[in-house]
Amino acid sequence: MLLQQNWVSPRWTWQSLGKSFIFFVFLMLQAADLEARRGHQFVWKTGHWGRCVGDCGSGGTRSRAVWCTHTEGWTSHHANCDQQEKPESQRRCFKVCDWHLELFEWDVSGWGSCEPGGEAGPCVMAQHGLQRRSARCLQKLDRSVVAAEICEHLAPQPPLEQACLVPCPRDCVVTDFSPWSPCSGGCTNSLRHRTRAVIAPPLYGGAPCPNLTESQTCAAAACPLGEEEHTYSLKVGPWGECRLPHREDASLDLGEDSGELSTSWLEGHKAQHHPHTGQVGYQTRAVSCVRSDGRHAVLSLCVQDAVPLTSKTCVITKDCETSEWSAWSSCSQTCSWGDLAPGFRSRHRSVRSMAMGSGKLCPELEEKEACSTGGRELLKPCPRFSWRTSEWKACQVSLFDQQSPQHHKHAVLCGGGIQTREVYCVQITVEGETHRLKEVSRPVDGKFCLGPAPSASQLCDLPCPLECAVSAWLAWGPCLPEDCRDRQGRRGFRMRQRHVIVDPVGTLTGCPHLVESIPCEDPTCYEWIVSEGICVADHGKCGPGKHILKTVCKNKKGEEVPYHLCSELPRPDVMACEIPCATDCVLSEWSQWSPCSHSCSSKSAEGSQSRSRSILALPAEGGKACPPDRALQEHRACNDHPCVHFFWETSPWSSCSEDVLVTALNATVSWSGEATCGVGMQTRKVFCMRSGSGHVTPKRCPDSTRPETVRPCLLPCKKDCIVTPFSEWTRCPTACQPGNATAVKQSRYRIIIQDAANGGQACPDTLYEERECEDTPVCPVYRWKTHRWSHCVLVPESVRQNVLGHNEACGHGLQSRAVTCLTENNESADVSECMKWAGPMPPLVQDCLIPCKDDCTFTPWSKFTACSFDCESTKTRRRSLTGRSRKRDKCQNTEVYPQVETELCPCEVFTSQPHGNWSDCIIGGGKLELQQGVQSHGDTKECGEGVRLRAIACYDKAGRLVEPSRCSSSGYVEESCTVPCPFDCKLSDWSSWSPCSSSCGTGMKVRSKWLKEKPYSGGRPCPKLDLKNQVYEAVPCYTECNQYSWVVEPWSPCKINSEQNSLHCGEGIQTRKVRCVSTTEDHGGETVPNTLCNKAEIPNEIRKCSLYCPNECAVSDWGPWSTCPQVCDPSTVQTRTRQVLRSVSRKPCPEDSQMKPCILNQNCFQYQYNLTAWSTCQLNGNATCGRGVRKRLLSCVRSDGETVSARHCEQRRLEKPAETSSECVVRCVVDCRLSAWSAWSQCSQTCGSGGQMVRGRTVLLKAAAEGRPCPAQLSQHRSCPVKPCYSWHLGPWSPCRLQGGQCGDGLQFRNLTCVVHDASVSATSQPVEDALCGELPLKESVLQLPCSVPCPGDCHLTEWSEWSSCELTCIDGRSFETTGRQARSRALIGQPAENMESCSGQVVETRPCSGGRCYEYLWKTSLWRDNVRTVWCQRSDGVNVTDRNHSDCEIPAGAVTYKFFLHRMKTEIHGQHFEAVQEVGKGGCALQTKPAEVRHCSPACRKPFSYCTQRGVCGCERGYTEIMRSNGLLDYCMKVPGLEDKKADVKTIAGKNKPVNSKMHDIFKGWSIQPFNPDGKLKMWVYGVSASGFLIIVLLIFTSFLMCKKSKQHQSTPPQQKPLTLAYDGDIDM
Repeated sequence: MLLQQNWVSPRWTWQSLGKSFIFFVFLMLQAADLEARRGHQFVWKTGHWGRCVGDCGSGGTRSRAVWCTHTEGWTSHHANCDQQEKPESQRRCFKVCDWHLELFEWDVSGWGSCEPGGEAGPCVMAQHGLQRRSARCLQKLDRSVVAAEICEHLAPQPPLEQACLVPCPRDCVVTDFSPWSPCSGGCTNSLRHRTRAVIAPPLYGGAPCPNLTESQTCAAAACPLGEEEHTYSLKVGPWGECRLPHREDASLDLGEDSGELSTSWLEGHKAQHHPHTGQVGYQTRAVSCVRSDGRHAVLSLCVQDAVPLTSKTCVITKDCETSEWSAWSSCSQTCSWGDLAPGFRSRHRSVRSMAMGSGKLCPELEEKEACSTGGRELLKPCPRFSWRTSEWKACQVSLFDQQSPQHHKHAVLCGGGIQTREVYCVQITVEGETHRLKEVSRPVDGKFCLGPAPSASQLCDLPCPLECAVSAWLAWGPCLPEDCRDRQGRRGFRMRQRHVIVDPVGTLTGCPHLVESIPCEDPTCYEWIVSEGICVADHGKCGPGKHILKTVCKNKKGEEVPYHLCSELPRPDVMACEIPCATDCVLSEWSQWSPCSHSCSSKSAEGSQSRSRSILALPAEGGKACPPDRALQEHRACNDHPCVHFFWETSPWSSCSEDVLVTALNATVSWSGEATCGVGMQTRKVFCMRSGSGHVTPKRCPDSTRPETVRPCLLPCKKDCIVTPFSEWTRCPTACQPGNATAVKQSRYRIIIQDAANGGQACPDTLYEERECEDTPVCPVYRWKTHRWSHCVLVPESVRQNVLGHNEACGHGLQSRAVTCLTENNESADVSECMKWAGPMPPLVQDCLIPCKDDCTFTPWSKFTACSFDCESTKTRRRSLTGRSRKRDKCQNTEVYPQVETELCPCEVFTSQPHGNWSDCIIGGGKLELQQGVQSHGDTKECGEGVRLRAIACYDKAGRLVEPSRCSSSGYVEESCTVPCPFDCKLSDWSSWSPCSSSCGTGMKVRSKWLKEKPYSGGRPCPKLDLKNQVYEAVPCYTECNQYSWVVEPWSPCKINSEQNSLHCGEGIQTRKVRCVSTTEDHGGETVPNTLCNKAEIPNEIRKCSLYCPNECAVSDWGPWSTCPQVCDPSTVQTRTRQVLRSVSRKPCPEDSQMKPCILNQNCFQYQYNLTAWSTCQLNGNATCGRGVRKRLLSCVRSDGETVSARHCEQRRLEKPAETSSECVVRCVVDCRLSAWSAWSQCSQTCGSGGQMVRGRTVLLKAAAEGRPCPAQLSQHRSCPVKPCYSWHLGPWSPCRLQGGQCGDGLQFRNLTCVVHDASVSATSQPVEDALCGELPLKESVLQLPCSVPCPGDCHLTEWSEWSSCELTCIDGRSFETTGRQARSRALIGQPAENMESCSGQVVETRPCSGGRCYEYLWKTSLWRDNVRTVWCQRSDGVNVTDRNHSDCEIPAGAVTYKFFLHRMKTEIHGQHFEAVQEVGKGGCALQTKPAEVRHCSPACRKPFSYCTQRGVCGCERGYTEIMRSNGLLDYCMKVPGLEDKKADVKTIAGKNKPVNSKMHDIFKGWSIQPFNPDGKLKMWVYGVSASGFLIIVLLIFTSFLMCKKSKQHQSTPPQQKPLTLAYDGDIDM
């Protein structure tokens, strides 16, 4: 049956699922369509804008990339995107250049008001807001507004918004109430009180403070009728005004022992009308008896013994009188700085009469106020100040030289150095209305110049002197006449020359002579140059013949000239020659003449040279025979000139001086267009010198080469010395000086701006002047003169008669005296002068005593006895009884009335204790230098022996601090110390250069230094050393390849082996000698070892030869091979030829020419220049640093790698590299240079411990390269000697003294004591003599104050509460303000209730404070108890700020800020009416967040069987279950059925009333179908849902198919079903 009910027909299934299938198919088609359409969407995308390029200003452009992309991210062609929406790819921009920085700037306005932001809500501590401001780009020149983009390129735009806070109103916060005061006993009605204090005042408009007092009546038993209990108090009133007695009272003012007339009072008062005399009067006060309920009672109920004092003498009150104000002084500002620095003016007034009694003290005697120039004449603008410098002084190289001083005597220092200049401050003023700046060159104090001062030193370079370098002598020239135009003179000279390679720089000596001459005979200017032609036989083909000669006339320079110039010389036309015939002997051509054996001729040696020729072919019979061997050689003389040379020698040029003729020329001719100071003349002497001897007659030297003796020159401009004007005299002291003081001096100085040069006016000798100050004011001398004390004045008798027991004229009184001010000459002066110069005025009134009849009288105290030097000694003084007192027993009691006083004598024994740390080690600190204000001069030592100091504190025997000079003259303990001196790394001198590593071409030469001493203590470090502690320097070098060459002698005759050859002809052997000789100038021709010459180029010493036999064809030796082209090509050949010297008809002649291909590196070579690496920077002369030259060398390298002579590359005219030398700089090793130590500063404290004195120095030149660095310590500190601090110490106020009463008005007293201490935090003060503290402080001179003790029934204020802790206004625990606030308060207490109406006026004070902290106020609750709990507010430091217990009366609060007045209201307490204070609020915690104190169910539980549970919700009683609504509230209570029905009922009810899960509801409520991602693509879940739906549909179709097939088999139709309602009963079979 159950199966049939669950059966669903296939038809119904298909009908119900067919629609779902169609819906899913439609959804998938829509998704596919949407995806396809989105797949065809294209959008434009852009890159970032590039940099602005182009011209400066607004002509720039910037560009960016623009491309078309598909929504899937791939890039497409631009045509696929909408062209109308295409972003721009270029735009104009402003190109910023460096000079724009000076033209534009941001102009920013001030911040506006803080505007709250966001939604308005409850303010917790503060509201967040925004402040805004504007920024615009301005052109500096005219302040015009330009585009903001311009300034954005120069600097980022300043922020235009910033967060700010708007403070919330903060209510007044008070503490919890104190406990109730105790009630008075008895049956009298009384009040009890409790108070609270203010701990945070109201801020930002918060609620004012509530009432600080609560009162409550005490429950007392009823008193029997007429037997009310009361207490009584003696109340004293305030002292009345001090007044003078009436005339009728004058007769009883003096004691009876005075013996004066009754008019003495008035006479005394007449005398006391002196302007500086105190007047004595009297004052009274009232005394009454007060009952505890505030009512007055008879005096006898209060007075048991004597009545308190009701009258006493006093000083008549007199206010301080001053003169009228003087006129305002002129404004202190004599020039205009604008509104930023106004001037001040002052006025004065003087004291006419001092204050007496309780009169007003003297007011300020000087008044200042700011003064401006508004409405007055315009002041000149104030001067400005600017730094100026002198010219740089000469470069000093010796500062860098580390050699010994003896080194300077023999060497000129050059290279890198330091030059200095003066830096000073000058004043610049603005001229009149033109506002042009005018400079006043007078130096002023550097403190006026703002900004850093220019550098006073810099590195410099002094060029090193270069000696003149000359080349080697050239060969001697031919014999030439002095003047070829003078044909008559037959005198001639042979000359040789050399040229300057390096010009001299910075040397007094010039170059040596460049021309030497030798007199010679038969000089010729021109000669025939002959070239031989072909020998032509006179007859036939052989035999004698002639050479046809070619002749050309040339001068001695080799230039061709007309023939007639050689007409005087025979012109050779032909020269005889001979062509050998077939049978003649054949000879070779003459060889070249050998080098001359001597360079000159002397008596012992003459020069000679030879040449030779050899037999090539033997003659046949009948032929011409060969000459003998001696005819095969020829000799001739050479270099026959004497070895004595002549040359011109010159003296150095004189200095450039003026010349009369040249001066006239200066007016018309300019010197090369240069601006000079004129043209002068230089002269020198010229001598003809003979080598090896000395001066000779000028005729021996050729006039043509005579140097000039006069030349024009530029006159150096005269430079006069320029100095600044003297500075202003230093100011003399404006304050007066004591008459015995030493004379004060003032000084002034001036600075050399430019030193004199070239004969200019010299600098003055005086650069510093000093003089004594004139008209220095001397302090005037004034003194106080005191007059005799008056008689002791008592209260008038008429006043005393009213008081019982006060009729006798005796007791305490006052006496006065006159005080006048006198000058040094005892003349009367104004009292203000003495107050200024003589100290405080002596007292005008003092206490006195007139003994009564029963009083003991004594003589005055004697002087103290003298003290001994013993510290244990004492001093005493005595007095004795007088009159009747000597007979009274009570006066003999020395304990009450001592007649001897003993005191300890002062002890001059002092002990010292070290205080503070040791100072830095002070070098060279003598006693004078260690004094304050003394500056060290000259070169100060930086290391070595010194002292370090430690301050001392000096104490006397009583442990009191005294002047440190009592223990030590300097106030210090000294200890020797040592600062180690820095020791630099020391290296040896450079070794000599090694020989060049190559004998031909470029090589390297090396020199070295080695370590001598290592550095320590901060000395200069060593350069990088090798393992042998050496440092090397290598430079390229070049050796001429032809310094040594092979020299060959002529070949020997061809030697034929005669044993094998009877004819003595044919092939043989020739030999010759080969030797290596030097080709240098000094050792030219000398034979040297063969190892110095190139072995690869050694000539052959032996060769085959041929001696042609008779009747053989004879040919000459082979000529040289022709040269191959520069580009070696095997297709090209080189050839050599030889000539036929004898031809025969019988035998053919051998070949007369040969050729071979040009093969690279065999017979054909290529050449190129090779560059070495740069050398290190080479300095000239004795320089150790500075400018130098680095070089690289050229060498000529053959293609086979062989280095050859440079002439091979020069002959081929190869292009040389660009530069072979360049300037360089060797950094100077500069040690840090410091200024001298400044003077020690004033002590940072005038007394006490912890004071510091400091001195400093500045860096004049920073260290460079490997110089000693500047020390880290540029200042030194030392503790000051501990001087005692004297100060007045005010004691605490005493309790209110009523002088005999129990309540009422009295006085408070405090003591003023002079104490000594060391000003430290834990200092203990000890009393000392008052004279050490000096004048009494006016503000602290109030030593007594009126006070009051409340009587029963009086309203009075409580004592001030303690200052509350410092509290800051904070947000989220962060401080809103930098300073916090503290508060204290006084509560008002009244008694009894009837007097409350007259009570008002509680007081609150606040003050700013620092070091505050943030507090939080939180509600605190107790545990629930019967749905009731206690709630209170607590501050985060544990202070309760609201009541935890309810008072009997709820009194709200009310007041105004700072000064609080209370509102009154009629309140009934226990049936009695009186005024209380209305409380209007409590601060601290927010009332909106206050937790509930009583727990209530809302809505109330009115359902049957319901009640309010502990959780505050309605529940059902026992036996009932809660049926809840959907909103969570109780619907009704249902009785729980029996156990057999309980299961089903509960399940049914639970299913019926199952509450909605609100959390899930919220989740689904915010959920919506969004098939697309933000990028436009379908979300993954769409695909998942579609696929899942498709699978379900397929599954359902397949299931339906199976079910339909099964139903057809049964052929039964199911009945129509009604909708099925399911109910879960909790069984498992569901």
